[in-house]
Amino acid sequence: MVLTLVGGASLCGVAALVLLIISTATDYWMQYRYSGNAANQGLWRFCINRKCHAHTLTVAFWDASRAFMLLSVLGCFAGLLLGVTASKRPRSRRVRTGGIVLLLSGFLALLALAIYTGMTVNFFGKRYIDWRFSWSYILGWIGIILAFAAGVLQLCAFQRSVSEPAPASVSDS
Repeated sequence: MVLTLVGGASLCGVAALVLLIISTATDYWMQYRYSGNAANQGLWRFCINRKCHAHTLTVAFWDASRAFMLLSVLGCFAGLLLGVTASKRPRSRRVRTGGIVLLLSGFLALLALAIYTGMTVNFFGKRYIDWRFSWSYILGWIGIILAFAAGVLQLCAFQRSVSEPAPASVSDS
């Protein structure tokens, strides 16, 4: 049962890592109309009629969202690595540490998306009439759920392995 929990945690962790990387790197957090043209933006740049440009405004919420998403990706990688390297020994503290790091990763991504959501609704929602959140943004939310699930599964695996009695060793007498 413990190995099943660790395997499920690893699967959720890999999926979370992939989704968080895609979400952070792509330019489809928000789509809107700008002077009648289709436009979209991500954390790093904005595109109008498929011509992309780096953000010219230095706005604190973009910087905060970028930083939290990058830290989330790094944390997810570290938690996944800790869990996978300790999967043969579920009693290892690495499993517990990996679970905690994955939970922290999910929390950092949650902060990034919460900041982005609040500022987008208050700032861009008033400037552009026809706007919506897009697929990169949605993948970020799915990545959060998977990172939390991976962290919880690793912590459950650790707890279950600690509460189970140690296997009896056979002596050569």
